[in-house]
Amino acid sequence: MTAAVLCTGTELTRGELVSTNGAFLAEALTTLGFEVGAVDTVDDDIGRIESALRRLGAEHEVLVCTGGLGPTTDDLTSACVARVLGVGLVRDPESLEHIRVRLARFGREMAASNAKQADFPEGAAVLPNPNGTAPGFSVTLGRAAAFFLPGVPLEMQAMFEASVAPKIRPLVVGVTHQTLLHTFGLPESSVNDKLAGIEAAHGVIIGYRARLPEIEVKVLARAANAEEARSRSERAAAEVRSRLGPDVVYGEGQTSLAEVVCRLLEAKQATLATAESCTGGLVAEIVTNVPGASRSFLGGVVAYANAVKTKLVGVDPALLERHGAVSEEVARAMAEGVRRRFGASYGLGVTGIAGPDGGTPDKPVGLVHWAVASDSETSSKHAVFSGSREQIRKRSAWAVLALLRRS
Repeated sequence: MTAAVLCTGTELTRGELVSTNGAFLAEALTTLGFEVGAVDTVDDDIGRIESALRRLGAEHEVLVCTGGLGPTTDDLTSACVARVLGVGLVRDPESLEHIRVRLARFGREMAASNAKQADFPEGAAVLPNPNGTAPGFSVTLGRAAAFFLPGVPLEMQAMFEASVAPKIRPLVVGVTHQTLLHTFGLPESSVNDKLAGIEAAHGVIIGYRARLPEIEVKVLARAANAEEARSRSERAAAEVRSRLGPDVVYGEGQTSLAEVVCRLLEAKQATLATAESCTGGLVAEIVTNVPGASRSFLGGVVAYANAVKTKLVGVDPALLERHGAVSEEVARAMAEGVRRRFGASYGLGVTGIAGPDGGTPDKPVGLVHWAVASDSETSSKHAVFSGSREQIRKRSAWAVLALLRRS
């Protein structure tokens, strides 16, 4: 079974917004077991929207379209679908009342532009939107079961899971199971090379997604029944873990490196404090994005200036004078000092040159030193990271957390 995704909006074709909806839907459809043959984007042009609808509806069994269901004049999807089907638009009273009630909750009256969001092609099945004013709808378009969802990502995702996935899941022949592994520390090419031959040996499809700075490895198996698909996927995933090693594969499923670290700290009833220079508090931000981080994260210091490193973190001024702020010695002193000052089980220290200037032949842009201190030992590492200032900072923050995880 093949599926296609169509995202509409001039803001997408001009590059003013990134089409995250296309990526979400393509992955979701693949996970359900569809072969995604197209992820297309068109601007708010009636002719181009209708042409895309006719073509994709003729070529695929499932079509999911996002965007163009709002109240403004450039929201054209419903009208375009009606024209392609050769039917009129019909106003749905239940959807109209939902829009009125939702707007009233925010002290707004329903305008004529809002009311048009309750207009659907004749014969369409309405898809409720509990999180917004734009309902979706479904029709048969050519050979495709076609679903039309709003462009707001949170609204679209919730509607896909609630109203679309249950309807199209029975269309898939056979059963699929996908194991998602998260890796950090190796480039995508190296991960790919280390996994050569696994697909043929286990009858699976391995996919990769680079999401700076991690690489996701997706192991997809298709079989006649759920048990066989799961077994095949998990056997192949076990070989992936073995080949890459536990230092590289940090988690499985819907998780993050920071979440894995927080769960490890919590399991050990351990606490954490951070001293950051070049990352500017990014490590603390990543950690505190995890719900429940307060059970292990005590706090941190953004020790950008040398005076802050000495006064608040306790770095010996002689170390700064002898080795410079960007050095292994100072990173270790920052980790040890912040651990003492906060009374934490673990202290992190990171210092580096994020650029774009400030580098020297001995200490180039991208050079970063980081350390993890506990009551028994201090571990440290360094690297010269590539990329923009933002990318160097992000790679540094992840590197610190990876070292903490191993510790």
